[in-house]
Amino acid sequence: MTAVTVRAPAKINLHLGVGAPGADGFHPLTTVYQAIGLCDDVTAGPSLDWDLAVTVPAWMDAAGIPLLGENIVDRAAALLAAHHDLAMTGEVVITKAIPVAGGLAGGSADAAAALVALDRLWAAATSDDDLLALAALLGSDVPFALVGGTALGTGRGEVVTPIDDRGTWWWVLVPSDEGLSTPKVYRHFDKLFPDAPATPPPADALLDAVASEDPLRLAELLHNDLQLPAIDLRPDLGRLIDRGQNEGALRGIVSGSGPTCVFLCESADHARDLAGALGHHADGREHPAVLVANGPVAGAHLVEYV
Repeated sequence: MTAVTVRAPAKINLHLGVGAPGADGFHPLTTVYQAIGLCDDVTAGPSLDWDLAVTVPAWMDAAGIPLLGENIVDRAAALLAAHHDLAMTGEVVITKAIPVAGGLAGGSADAAAALVALDRLWAAATSDDDLLALAALLGSDVPFALVGGTALGTGRGEVVTPIDDRGTWWWVLVPSDEGLSTPKVYRHFDKLFPDAPATPPPADALLDAVASEDPLRLAELLHNDLQLPAIDLRPDLGRLIDRGQNEGALRGIVSGSGPTCVFLCESADHARDLAGALGHHADGREHPAVLVANGPVAGAHLVEYV
């Protein structure tokens, strides 16, 4: 074998209900994830040592990507190697397409792809249950990046239950050229909602909307408890959402903790038209990128094995 390439998708949250932090400091979540057709690739080849490199498209700022020894892929490799008592070796390249620190779980996608790629490279034959358990140790969104599709997430988001989603949903994504810290957004949520209930809001109505396969109905029920604190910290995100909806989006929301904003559209043509309309900031400056993607798509999966 010379290399194995695994692709893993970005996620958006159709519903993100947040409860008050528990004694462990973590917020309980009830969320509905959807994997969308915006993906990172992780390619792993044999080596006597361990090496990690990252490539990014021209519009993406690589400065925020942790490098060798600090990337979540290093942690994924170390966990998998320890699980099987193997040496941590390989030459790994992450090819980014998911915005960095954008609320789209790009790092989690990389970790999931690395688990699958290295499992194949090392011929470790890790069970699905063990892969999911290792993924949960890496972060709340990593198990979903393995599963993909549309799924209900509970606990801290790491307990994933797949949902039968037969719809095709079209999204426009507008990344920001300025990051937004997830811990900072959660702290601001606690400040704005000191009396938040211990149990996060349920997702039953959103799940019914997914089952309907009707984008107009889904648009009405998209929900993100972190949107208000994110917009309070970054008012420009609120202005972008208003602009997208004025340009014809069925609905715009902040993705996860932000700062990427996502807009639900009726069709592929509608999404392309909206993306064209949102190509620039209101002041005329170009956005770093405006992306079109559909969902749901598969979780981490093999795309090349040579």
